[in-house]
Amino acid sequence: MASRERILESAAKVFGQYGFRFASMELVAQESGLTRQALYHHFDSKEALFRAVVEAVHEGACEAERAAGLRQEKAGKGLADTLVAQFEARFRYLFDRIKGSAQAEELLSEHKRQTRDLYQSFVDHKMSLIAGTIERACAAGKATLRDGMTPVELARSVELAAQGLDLKKAEANALVDLERSVRLMVAGAIAAAPEMIERRHSRRQP
Repeated sequence: MASRERILESAAKVFGQYGFRFASMELVAQESGLTRQALYHHFDSKEALFRAVVEAVHEGACEAERAAGLRQEKAGKGLADTLVAQFEARFRYLFDRIKGSAQAEELLSEHKRQTRDLYQSFVDHKMSLIAGTIERACAAGKATLRDGMTPVELARSVELAAQGLDLKKAEANALVDLERSVRLMVAGAIAAAPEMIERRHSRRQP
């Protein structure tokens, strides 16, 4: 494993065990099997190291989400199933990173405080993944959005629902709630097939 990757993995472990406040560069150096001097060669402060860990976690979550979506698409799954799989992959990755840590609340707070400037880039990346999935589903004939609805608008709606998920909740309950919300939003955004419209119209005829 490359030194930077080893450092980030070790730092994530140290932050998870001690929280940001009580973690130190010395502890990370020990966990990494490096000297403090070697560690400072890569990162000049604990804050810079924490920021790099946050970036790495978000990148890992996005990659897990992207891969899960592509697997569903290759399997011929519909839009709702694909989006649900993407969100589940993202949040399971995140759950796994904080699971068992008594410092989860502090770390999430530090994340918001120290990396606020990165927030929009994270959101844009996630939105791009979701909108791309919706666009491909429409292009493949798997879904047709209602008039006036765009892939970006639907992506924004489902991502807003995901942002309400509490990472400190029990994993299963949180994901069930999220899946329900995503499926309802997709159902509301998909135009009815022509034969379904005709069937409804026929039922209304005297």
